[in-house]
Amino acid sequence: MKQILYILTVFMLLGCNSSEEKKEKIKTVESKKVFPELKVNRYNVAFLIMDGTFNTELTAPFDIFQHTIYRNNINAMNVFTVANTDNAITTFEGIRMLPDFNYLKDELPKIDILVIPSAEHHLDKDLEDEALINFVKEIDKEALYVTSHCDGAFILAKAGLLDNKVSTTFPSDIDFMREMFPDLDIRKEVLFVHDNKYITSAGGAKSYEASLYLCEVLYGKEIAQQLATGLVIDWDLEKLSYITIDN
Repeated sequence: MKQILYILTVFMLLGCNSSEEKKEKIKTVESKKVFPELKVNRYNVAFLIMDGTFNTELTAPFDIFQHTIYRNNINAMNVFTVANTDNAITTFEGIRMLPDFNYLKDELPKIDILVIPSAEHHLDKDLEDEALINFVKEIDKEALYVTSHCDGAFILAKAGLLDNKVSTTFPSDIDFMREMFPDLDIRKEVLFVHDNKYITSAGGAKSYEASLYLCEVLYGKEIAQQLATGLVIDWDLEKLSYITIDN
C-alpha cells in the first residue's frame, strides 16, 4: 500500500512540474511582441494613440488609408499604431487595443505620414508630456505629411509645427485654441485646412473627408472616389468647405 501511495505521489509531482513548465512556455510566448509586417513600396502611416483617444478620429482615417491596399497600381499604405506603452490603451469610448510600436523604446520604421487623432486630454495634460511632444517634432523632420483630427491640432501647435501656418480644429474648441496659441492663424467654418505638409481637420465624421482629400492629393481623383465608394461615402471635393494654402 505504501508503494502505491509513493508511486501516486511521484506522478502527481511530475504532473505539477509539467503543468508549471507549460505555464512558463505560454507566458514566454505571450510576452513576445510581434511587430506588424510592413510591405515595401508603400507609405508608412503611423497613428499616434493613447488612453482617451476618440474612436472616430482614429477609425475614420484608419479605414480610408487601410483600404488603399485594395487599389491597383498605387503606392498603398502600411497603417500601424504607436503609443508610449506596450500595454493596451483604452479609447474614450472604451475600445481596448494593443499598440503596434512603443515610441519610447522600439525601433520605429520611417514614418511617411503621421496621424494624430484627438484624445481626451489634448487640451491639458497631454500638452505637458515632453516625450510625446518631442516624438511629434522628431517624426515631423522626415514625414511627408502630418495630419490631425479634432483636438489633435493642439499637439501640433504645442510642438510649434503650426507656426506661420493656417489650421483648424474641433469647431467648439477654436476660440480656446486661439486663446492658448494667440499667434496662430486658426480658421472657423471649414472642414479641414491643408498648409504645406500639414492637414488639420474639424474631426468627427469629417475626418473621413480630410483623409480622402489626402488620398486624392497622393493618388488622384479616381482612386479617392473608389475609396469613398467602397465605404459608401458621397465624395465630391468641389462641394466641400476647405482651405488649401499654396506654398
